[in-house]
Amino acid sequence: MKRQRVLLVVNARQASAVEMAGEVTAGLAQANIDVVMADEVVSDAGAHPAEDTAHGCDLVVVLGGDGTILRGAELARNDDVPLLGVNLGHVGFLAEAEPEDISDVVEAIKGRRWHVEERLALAVRVMHNGQTVAETWALNEVSIEKVMRQRMVDILIEVDGRPLSRWGCDGVVCATPTGSTAYAFSAGGPVVWPEVEAIVVLPLSAHALFARPMVVSPHSTVALELHGLSPAAVLWADGRRSIEVPPSARIEVSRHDQPVRLARLQTAPFTDRLVAKFSLPVDGWRGNRA
Repeated sequence: MKRQRVLLVVNARQASAVEMAGEVTAGLAQANIDVVMADEVVSDAGAHPAEDTAHGCDLVVVLGGDGTILRGAELARNDDVPLLGVNLGHVGFLAEAEPEDISDVVEAIKGRRWHVEERLALAVRVMHNGQTVAETWALNEVSIEKVMRQRMVDILIEVDGRPLSRWGCDGVVCATPTGSTAYAFSAGGPVVWPEVEAIVVLPLSAHALFARPMVVSPHSTVALELHGLSPAAVLWADGRRSIEVPPSARIEVSRHDQPVRLARLQTAPFTDRLVAKFSLPVDGWRGNRA
């Protein structure tokens, strides 16, 4: 059997993450599992600094908050490697485990005890004067936002080749089910269970009669056209990668043909994750006792 290899992605600015990285590295080394680092922060613990790549790895393990996990997703996706996150941030919806579970995580990696859950990702294309000027992707969401604080952007939305509405707004968010609990949620969007493949579209502070969040088919193409007299905007993918969007530009958002693969150690329902992450009140629940 091929020797197991793990890429470790660490939030180097977080002391607890660096300390935990040493623990993970030492534990995996005992099982003759090679560990390479995306950040050169724990080489003293026996890991080997590496280029930012998951090539040849069986798993990408992230120690940090959702921002670090999104960075790990970029590295894992390039080589189609499963991603496992340990939450060292606040909510940590993308994480599979909490810090107190780290010993169990190490044991699961040693025994290759994880299953893979595929999550819908978005493909994004920016066009101007009929030419594609930029392309990117997103696991959580794509947002088109105004740059000038004092001026709204003027956006016409199209779904599957047909015009739907025009919004004077602060911006528009297109989110995946995974991202429905992130930026889209804070902007008033619905929570979408991961098993429901769809694209969420919602305007930000729109001055329009029809400005409700919408859930469209995962096979739909959503196009956002910036009016020629609108001020320029900026496109953000997962809050990490930005693209300047000039007036008259067209942004097309659709399902990407390559999903993001998340490594799961548990089979707990998404409902339980939602309750735990948001500390939802469920006291008094009696369940089905029929």
